[in-house]
Amino acid sequence: MLTLITGGSKCGRSALGERLLDGFRGEKYYIATMQPYGAEAGAAIARHRAMRAGKGFTTVEQYTDLGALTLPPGCAVLLECTGNLTANEIFLAGCKAPAEKITQAVAALAATADTLVVIHSEVGADGMTYAPETALYIREMAQLGRNLAQMASTVAECIYGIPIVHKGVLPCF
Repeated sequence: MLTLITGGSKCGRSALGERLLDGFRGEKYYIATMQPYGAEAGAAIARHRAMRAGKGFTTVEQYTDLGALTLPPGCAVLLECTGNLTANEIFLAGCKAPAEKITQAVAALAATADTLVVIHSEVGADGMTYAPETALYIREMAQLGRNLAQMASTVAECIYGIPIVHKGVLPCF
């Protein structure tokens, strides 16, 4: 089962994703995609580690090439988050079509995992014009969001910590 949780920055997506996996009794994996660059990233990583402390997650740091990751069948996975993963693919790995690459990797994870929760970032809704590299990132994130929403059995948008379900049903509500 694939659940997509989307929303803006600091809206409660991660907390919701973790809550969805609270009752899972098998192996749980947290795929961390944020590169630890600078004080702000370090603080965000520390905050997320504290949030999931004691919840039974095994953390796997996977900044690019999600498709290279192999996890045991029947596990639960929280992928945090596609925004970082997409940026890493574009700006670190030089990938020009990360939406397709990440979509294929998520499909493979979904086929292996019992439960997969993907945290996705909403970007580009401001209507501003950006540099070509940023515009590429925004286009790829939009495409990735569409791809994942099609694949997902449940799609929820988190707004101020409140989940709004657009497709399916959230099991904890």
